Amino acid sequence: MINNIKLKRKEVLKLTQNENHKIIPYEEKYLKDAAAIWNEVVEEQNSFPQNVPFTETGADEFFKSQTRTACLFEDGKMVGIYILHPNNAGNCGHIANCSYGLTKSARGKGLGRLLVEDSITEGQKAGFRGIQFNAVVSTNYAAIKLYQRLGFKILATVPGGYKNPDNTYTDTYIMFRLLTPPCKTSL
Repeated sequence: MINNIKLKRKEVLKLTQNENHKIIPYEEKYLKDAAAIWNEVVEEQNSFPQNVPFTETGADEFFKSQTRTACLFEDGKMVGIYILHPNNAGNCGHIANCSYGLTKSARGKGLGRLLVEDSITEGQKAGFRGIQFNAVVSTNYAAIKLYQRLGFKILATVPGGYKNPDNTYTDTYIMFRLLTPPCKTSL
C-alpha cells in the first residue's frame, strides 16, 4: 500500500511538471471559463463561503479587483483559477488570503498544488508576509492535506463555521503559512 502511494505521488509530479500546464494572469478574454469554474465550486456548496453564483459582469469585476487572479490551463483548456488579495486592510494588509477552484475533471491530478504553489510565489513577489485561509471546511480533506504539505498550519477551529445547504453546520479551520522568515523581536 505504501509503495502504491509513492507511485501515485511520482505520477502526480510527472503530470504537474510538464509543459502541458500553464498559469497565467486573468484577462477579460478568459471571463467565461473563469466564471464557469468559480461558479461550479460555488454551486457545489461544500467549500466556498459564497452561495450565489456570479453573473459574468460580477465575476469580471471581482477577478479584476484582486491583487492577482490567475488561470490554470491544461493542454490549452482552462481547468483552474485562484485569487490572491489582502486578508485585511491597513496594518493587517500584509497578510494575504487566497481561494482556489478546479473543474471537477481536473481534481485529484495534483493540479491544485500548482495553484497553491503559484499563489505562494506570487504572494511573496507582491510583498505579503503570509497567507491566511479564514474558513477551510473541515471535510475538504484533499485541500487540508495539500495545504499542510505546503507548510500551512491549522491555527484554530471555528465550530460550525460553515452552513451546509441542508442547514447543518460543519467546522472550519483557520490556516496560516509564513511567506517570509519570522520577525525577530527583542525583549
